[in-house]
Formats: sequence, C-alpha cells, structure tokens
Amino acid sequence: MAFYSSGVEYGIHSLMCMVDGKGEGREMSVREIAELQGVPYDYLAKIFTKLSKAQLVESTEGKGGGFRLAKPAEQITVLDIVAAIDGEKSIFDCKEIRQRLAVFDESAPEWACEGLCGVRQVMLVAQQRMEEALSQHTVLDLVRRMFRKAPDVFPIQIEEWIDRRRND
Repeated sequence: MAFYSSGVEYGIHSLMCMVDGKGEGREMSVREIAELQGVPYDYLAKIFTKLSKAQLVESTEGKGGGFRLAKPAEQITVLDIVAAIDGEKSIFDCKEIRQRLAVFDESAPEWACEGLCGVRQVMLVAQQRMEEALSQHTVLDLVRRMFRKAPDVFPIQIEEWIDRRRND
C-alpha cells in the first residue's frame, strides 16, 4: 500500500499542467486538467479544493472560470502539495514496546524508558530526510525535467490541445 494517496500524484501532475514550456503559469479549469490527464473529474475537483485551501492555487473568474497557481511554480514544493492533499503524516507510530517486555514483570525499569526510543529516533530521522527531499523539488523543477525529455513539439501540442478544447 502506498504511503501517499493517489491524490498526491494527481495534484502534482495537475500543477505541472498549469505551467507552460517557458515556466510560466497558465489558467486551466479542473475539467480541462482532468481531460488532459485522463483522470476522474470529481476526484480532481476535491483535490483542487484542498490545493485552494492551502493557497497553492486560486480560482479565477471569467468564461468557465478555472484556477491558476497562487505563487510562482518555483516556490511550490512537492512537500507543499503533499501536505495540502494528504495532510501531515507520520511514517511511524511508536507504541513504546520497550516498556512492555515480559521480563520486566509489572513495570519497566528506569533505564528501559530513559530517553527517546531508539526505533522512534531512526524513524524520525527517516521522516525528516523524506520531507527534506520533497521540499527540495519544486513544480518548476519537475516541469523542466519533463520538457527536457520531451520533443520540442510537445509544449506546442499541449497549447494546441488547450486552444482546441476552449474553442470547441
């Protein structure tokens, strides 16, 4: 089972869709993003509610309305998106097993309970490193990485798809 929900993946890819080949943000409707990516509209709409509450996107008015990034793509980290969609998660829930060993009879000795549990310490370090890694990558980083791999025509194809979709 995945640690983060599929909503995190949808959210990251959706914000990437909202950045053009030049790294500039673009306004898009949730329906456009859902159709472009082939993901369920209803689910994506719920994700955008969370992204909006976290002030990562803001709604726009006008024909059909939509969303735009609330700040530049280089200022939105993967960790920001994860926190907005899945909330703050702890990868470990220490049950203080060290205090319940059968050899301790009814109560654990002081030495067994002293300080932070070694297992908990390792897991806290793991969580910190994971969050540091997620905070080091921005939406713009991911978009640039994608466009470096893509043929030169790809950003044009995306723009043309959006234009066709809006003019139909």
